[in-house]
Amino acid sequence: MKVGILGTGDVAKALGAGFLALGHDVKLGSREKAHPKAREWAEAKGERASCGTFEDAARFGEIVVLATLGVANESALKLAGISNFKGKVLIDATNPLDFSHGSPPKLATGAHDSAGEQAQRLLPEARVVKAFNTVGNTLMFKPHLQGGPPDMFICGNNDDAKKRVSEILKDFGWGVADVGGIESSRYLEAMCLVWVLYGARTNTWGHAFKLLKG
Repeated sequence: MKVGILGTGDVAKALGAGFLALGHDVKLGSREKAHPKAREWAEAKGERASCGTFEDAARFGEIVVLATLGVANESALKLAGISNFKGKVLIDATNPLDFSHGSPPKLATGAHDSAGEQAQRLLPEARVVKAFNTVGNTLMFKPHLQGGPPDMFICGNNDDAKKRVSEILKDFGWGVADVGGIESSRYLEAMCLVWVLYGARTNTWGHAFKLLKG
């Protein structure tokens, strides 16, 4: 499978490395075609890894991952070309964090919108699934934690897209908890703040969520 990833930060690289480890081809996209960090990453990862612009990555990917700063999503998606997402699954791994008043951050979207919903409105012909946003990048692939594998909470409007993303998550070593339509991104993005608050209070960042069932 070909995976296009919009972003060149730690989340983009962690997810890209995970897809590569599973035998997929990955292209990191950035605002500039020869982004130094993206080029360095691709050269280090071998022949299945490449880099280019946001548009290059969106066109390349059978599945596309949005891994930019949440507050920059709209700009990145427009640069990638709206038509390049038609019919594709877009995994939204972002959180719209506002650090303008210091830390801990707040959600830039407020309580009545979300980055996931904004992406779906901007890309009406894509199938947006929120995932990978409630854990740190170091645990995104094959997390090994006491108590067994953690769960990734997902949401989206298309059941087939969520099924495909669930299969990817299981390959990445996660259990999956589907919490409904894309509007549930409001709550999953708030879960990121819970993850951050616990990390800041304990000065530990190796934690994840698990849904216990009776």
